[in-house]
Amino acid sequence: MTVIGKYDKILLEHGSGGLLSNELIVGSFLPHFNNPYLERLEDSAVLTIGKQKLCFTTDSYVVSPVFFPGGNIGSLAVHGTINDLAVCGGNPLFMSTGFILEEGFPFAFLEKIIQSMAEAARMAGVKIVTGDTKVVPRGAADGIFINTSGIGIVEYEGTLSVKSIKLGDAIILNGSIGDHGAAIIKARDNLGLEAEVISDSAPLNGLIAEILKASPNIHCMRDATRGGLGAILAEIAKSANIQINISEQFIPVQDNVRGICEILGLDPLYLANEGKMVLFCPADEAKKVLDTMKKHELGINAAIIGNVTPCGQGRVVLKTSIGGERIVDLPTGELVPRIC
Repeated sequence: MTVIGKYDKILLEHGSGGLLSNELIVGSFLPHFNNPYLERLEDSAVLTIGKQKLCFTTDSYVVSPVFFPGGNIGSLAVHGTINDLAVCGGNPLFMSTGFILEEGFPFAFLEKIIQSMAEAARMAGVKIVTGDTKVVPRGAADGIFINTSGIGIVEYEGTLSVKSIKLGDAIILNGSIGDHGAAIIKARDNLGLEAEVISDSAPLNGLIAEILKASPNIHCMRDATRGGLGAILAEIAKSANIQINISEQFIPVQDNVRGICEILGLDPLYLANEGKMVLFCPADEAKKVLDTMKKHELGINAAIIGNVTPCGQGRVVLKTSIGGERIVDLPTGELVPRIC
């Protein structure tokens, strides 16, 4: 049964990065737009033009609030686009940006957002080369929405894809999870917490470039944004028809993020990240890759969190810190709307 058959209206959950998001893409968009590039359902499309491999991606940003500890909607848009290109092996080069502005949005806010986008692009070595602006009446939007597209060159000789994952692969995470989601929650809601939570929004292209130099055998990389680490791993397990085993004790979570999750009854596995990626590589390459990550500022807290086993198909099994096991599946519902 398709998404259209289940629902007659779009729900917030369709944008959560969880089960309904997956059903929306597979049930509604893919049947009409399907082609060999799109059906891979990776973070970017990898295109071959002549002898040159390119990667291309697009994304839209509706985060609320637009300013949060560690960034704003502008820097987030640049980082998110760069990361989608980088995890597909691309060297990000050029971006477009489109603004939908609500009548009455303060010029001072817009200026700060534009400046942060320019700085984020400059630091990542990317140029914003084209764009568009639309203004809608009061009430037709919520301040500002941003769309970005990005293009880069793929020079890595390996094929980075869920289809390249092999039994025995090690799974490596570059740092603590849930930081962005927790920062948005704290900025949005008055929780009475003194501990500061900073979004992890950052460009991963520099880190990924070092990883790809260190190993010619990286099989797959994904950035864990909407739906968090849990949703990304569940998607990968189902798509590659593999079993992924991960250990809770090896997954870094900051104490302040864990505290917010405990107060609100949330699972950090499903909180959004904007500067975290998971990587699959042969077990005998894992130490070299991990050491390379730890030398970079965005990989200091990197950890091997699990592996791919032949025990089952299409599922993620979490070994809990108390010795039990539970299945990590695509989340249902919308944990935190408008997270990115």
